[in-house]
Amino acid sequence: MSSASNAEVTGGNARRLPLVISIQSQVAFGHVGNSAAALPMRACGVDVVEVPTTLLSNHPHYPTMRGCILDADLVADILTGLLERDLGTRAAVILSGFMGQAETASAVAGFVRQVRAVNPRLVYACDPVMGDSDLGHFANAPLREAFRDELVPLADVILPNAFELQTLSGIQVTGPDAVSEARAVLDCPAVVATSVPVPSRPTRLATVTTTARGCASVEVDRLPVRPAGTGDLFAGLVAARIALGTELEAAVARAVAGVGVALSRTGTEPWAEMPITAALDAIVAAGGD
Repeated sequence: MSSASNAEVTGGNARRLPLVISIQSQVAFGHVGNSAAALPMRACGVDVVEVPTTLLSNHPHYPTMRGCILDADLVADILTGLLERDLGTRAAVILSGFMGQAETASAVAGFVRQVRAVNPRLVYACDPVMGDSDLGHFANAPLREAFRDELVPLADVILPNAFELQTLSGIQVTGPDAVSEARAVLDCPAVVATSVPVPSRPTRLATVTTTARGCASVEVDRLPVRPAGTGDLFAGLVAARIALGTELEAAVARAVAGVGVALSRTGTEPWAEMPITAALDAIVAAGGD
């Protein structure tokens, strides 16, 4: 799977960068959602339009959190504004992450359909942020159903962790082979599953990419760190590389390497923040030639 770059000559030697529209949470402090993904995406060489689904002081694993999940009508209104600026025809990729509520997921689904109508080259990458194996579900049942019934069927690629893929498909994701089974159940063109157990190597985790052409797996060591936002960073790096025209498997391999750099520099205290700004150059360069 690849996407041709939307770079265009705009005058002289100037070129318009590929555009990613990134719809997910935003925090004032820390690195989750767009606050984890947007800066690395820009550093990869793409333009990013950030659409918030939340405005929060910090992620919810601190003792307190202020702010709110944004009203779905407000998110929809912002998305309408992007259509009015003709950004749908420019976009190479729409990336969606944390929605907060089912009504927001429905608004995003409508936006994707509108953009597709004018831009058939668009790649829609859906990160179905619903929970994790150590946290359980933090998306309520209506939102989980909206991911399954509205957003995933529109996606060119989904980027769940193993727990989320299991929730969506009903397949027990106990190893890489199960990811292909889940893709078949979901009838999705491409699935990129993170945090997949490797049965023969319990100290390893796999990121598994599966399409109709086959399956590829990238393994890494389990690390003694647990920051929030690793999936958001990963999805952003994949989306940026797709927008630049990189084939999906290569984009995934580079994103795994980039997240590995961030994790290697993250403190071991629970929910330590990834040093994304300090490590930005190394995150972006990771996995390159």
